[in-house]
Amino acid sequence: MEARAPTVYVVDDDPDLLRALERLLQSAALNVATFSSAHDFLDQYDRNAPGCLVLDLAMPGLGGLELQRTLERQENLLPIIFLTGRGDIALSVEAMKHGAADFLTKPVDDTALISAIHAALAKNRARRSMSAERERVTRCLATLTERERQVLELVVAGKLNKQIADELGTVEKTVKFHRGNLMRKMGVRVVADLVKMAERAGVGRISST
Repeated sequence: MEARAPTVYVVDDDPDLLRALERLLQSAALNVATFSSAHDFLDQYDRNAPGCLVLDLAMPGLGGLELQRTLERQENLLPIIFLTGRGDIALSVEAMKHGAADFLTKPVDDTALISAIHAALAKNRARRSMSAERERVTRCLATLTERERQVLELVVAGKLNKQIADELGTVEKTVKFHRGNLMRKMGVRVVADLVKMAERAGVGRISST
């Protein structure tokens, strides 16, 4: 579970709408932080906090799509729900192509917005969990010796101990020794868990280089 309650960040240059959304989300028992510009958001938001972003598409200065690109370059994990008063299909498609969680037109339906936010928060939890797992796997991989990494590649590829020994030019007993060490360092007890862990962390091809 998240140690911190998620925050719904709302960025819109319309002060009346901003206040209305803040009241709505607070009434739904959601933590809310509002910003009148994309620049203010970038300067003040907590990059490590769980949550999602409700973002106006058309704003003076740095617009919604530009902010989306900026967060994308930062590898930010906040799902984005776009709001627009224009209903521009081309912009909607562009936003979705870059990973927008949803795209709602103004005036937005309260129930639809709350539903979209809860879906976005669930997506953020999944992204954060996956990111944490990747980081854990990276830390574990860093503890392996070169030979243990070679054995790991071959184990994940489905090779048996004897096949690994033949490929590495060693004996099966030595392979078992390295295999036991790497599984201990990776924090797993059975090969199936090792493979699943790599898949969950997005580790496809583990290189020994």
